[in-house]
This record gives sequence, C-alpha cells and structure tokens, in this order.
Amino acid sequence: MFFADKPYVSDFFKKTVRDHAIPVAGLDAAKEMGLYPGTRVVSEDEAVEMVRGSQNPLLYATSENSIGWISERLGFTDIPRRIQVFKNKLKFRELTRGVFPDFRFRGAALEDLRKIAFEDLDMPLPFVIKPAAGFFSMGVHKVSNRREWTDAVDAIMEEVDQLRGLYPGEVLNTRSFIMEECVEGEEFAFDVYYDSDGGPVVLNIMKHFFSSNDDVSDRVYVSSADIIRDHLEAFTGFARKIGRAAGARRFPAHIELRKDSHGTLRPIEVNPLRFGGWCTTADMAFMAYGLNPYLCYYFQEKPDWPTLLKGKEGRVFGLVVLDNSTGIDGEDIASFDYDKLLSRFEKPLELRKTDFRKYPVFGFLFTETRGERFDELRRILNSDLKEFVTPRRGAG
Repeated sequence: MFFADKPYVSDFFKKTVRDHAIPVAGLDAAKEMGLYPGTRVVSEDEAVEMVRGSQNPLLYATSENSIGWISERLGFTDIPRRIQVFKNKLKFRELTRGVFPDFRFRGAALEDLRKIAFEDLDMPLPFVIKPAAGFFSMGVHKVSNRREWTDAVDAIMEEVDQLRGLYPGEVLNTRSFIMEECVEGEEFAFDVYYDSDGGPVVLNIMKHFFSSNDDVSDRVYVSSADIIRDHLEAFTGFARKIGRAAGARRFPAHIELRKDSHGTLRPIEVNPLRFGGWCTTADMAFMAYGLNPYLCYYFQEKPDWPTLLKGKEGRVFGLVVLDNSTGIDGEDIASFDYDKLLSRFEKPLELRKTDFRKYPVFGFLFTETRGERFDELRRILNSDLKEFVTPRRGAG
C-alpha cells in the first residue's frame, strides 16, 4: 500500500499507482493530491485492516508527512519503530555505533544550544549541526571555529521561526539537534529497498555536487552509467550493513553517504519509507534508464542494470534543486523566470514549478547533458538564482 501526501505527488507516480492498481491509503491529504480517476483508493480503516492482515506489510510514502498517521494508526506493528530508528538521526547514530565505532556525534536540545560553550563541545573540527529529524538541508550548518559556532546557533534560532509549521514534526523537528563530525570526500545518494530476506536492492545512484567546501545545499545531483557501475556493488554492501543493524525487511529508503579518498563509506543519513523527496530520484531513474523504482519495490523485482545502462555512455542525468538561495524572502518575490532558466540547458527533461512563497524552493529541474557540456550544471550549482528573480516593487 502506498501513501500519497503533501507537499507534492508527480504525474509519473499517479500514473504508476493507477495503471498497476496499487492501493493508495485514502488519507485527507491524498484526496487533495489530484490522483487520477481509476486509482484504487482505500479508506483509512481499510488501510489499517490491510496492514493488520499482513505478516510483513509492504508500504511506501511519497512524503514523510504520512509518518504521523502511520505512527498513530499502525502502532500495533513494528513499522513506527523502524521509521524512527532511521528518521531520528541520534537514534540512527546510536543504532549504527557498532558498525561505525569511530564516528563522533552528540545531541542537544534547541534551548540548550546557547548554553554550550565552544570549548566544551568535544567535537572534531569541522563538524555539522542539523535537526535530529530534518528534510533537505534545512537548518544545516558547518562549524570550523568558535565564531562559526556562534553564528550557526544565531542562524538556527532565526531559522526555527521561519521553518516552524512548514512541515510536520515527524519530518522536520527543530526541538532537537545533532552535532556530528564532518565526513570528507565525495557525497552520494541512492534509493534502495530491502526485500523479504533483508537483502538490499539498489534502484538509483546519484552523486551530490557542491559549489565549495562550505556548501551544504542540495542544488545538484547527477546520475550516469559510470556512477552506477562504479558504486553499485559497494553501495549494496553498505546498505546491507545498515539493514542488518535495523532489521529492515520489505522496506524502502533513501540513503546518503560519503566516500573518502581511501574508498571508506560513511553514512550521512537514511530517510525511511521513501525514495528522494518530492518524487525526484525515483522519477529520475525512469527518465534516465527506463526503470520504475515504485514498481520494482511493489513487485519486489531487481533491476537488470547491465541492460538498463547499455547506450547510456557519455550521458549525464541531472537533478537540479532550485532552492531559494537569493537571500530574498519568497513573499517579496514577484516572479521567477523559468523560461530563462530552461534556456541555459541543452536538454531539459522536465521542470516542476513549486509555490516558492510557501516553500523555500522555486522548483525542480531534470536534465540530460552530454559529458562535455557539464559546465551548464556547474553554472547553476554556483548561481544564487538572483538572475532569474524579479523582486516585488518596494520589497526590502
């Protein structure tokens, strides 16, 4: 059974669940997401009984917004515990302490951050501070010295007010924070599901590019045949270690990790019960390789990667997260020039516009780029996006 919830459900997802009669839980939010006529929508009570009648139910959510309902109505199962083990970054670090014993971290309540002296942190520099339950890069800061610690705490206090109410507490909880050592190296994100035996099945791999060492944004992710071939075996093994520690079975996840110069893999976070947020990474797998991760998970099928990657050499598939990095509040922006944005790319695959006055993101752009044209992705990576924005008259 799938959950369709705010903030966004893609047309590709809607078509998939309708065409394959995948049951969708009829939560109030699902009724607002524009599911296609003919979709198999089940009532909330029926959804509960479907789970009660299954020894190991197979669930998927487009958004972690559904976690609250799952925790409340499916508390008779082990699913809420498995979700929280992954979703709460402190619990996840504690769970995997035996797998990654040298990794340094500590937690703190929001109200205690100003009370912690930099000298008492006992953390290797640099380190990252972020919400214990977070989404995108909201509330994430990198700290390398005493001044940056003070600035980070000040910024967090301001951001908490701005972010409050934007997402449910199960998705973005700014009451508790985690400080953890900053893992150096290349960053990747991949979608995976665990089968009935707990075996991991990787459904896409994307490399996360940054504009600088201090950048913590989610602006550009890239997938290619080389990226998948080079990392499929290692990432599958990595996911297996995490799955064993958590006891994950028939469970989807979106995993982020870093690979250092020695090839050592370290976890950043595991997002439970979903693939990439806003229907991004799963849909990208279909655009790039013709692979439908929703169906792979639902029917417990494994991708034939050698066949899927044939003919993809020299092609790079990009996911551009158009986060509002302009420094201008969404309410003070009159318009965003999407046509100008599209003109900067050789082959845009799909543009998804968002309500940038409600969410701190202008949209999501999927692209296909020849390897030699990678500069178009590098330019958008380094742009603050002001070139596409028209402020409201008198704003600021």
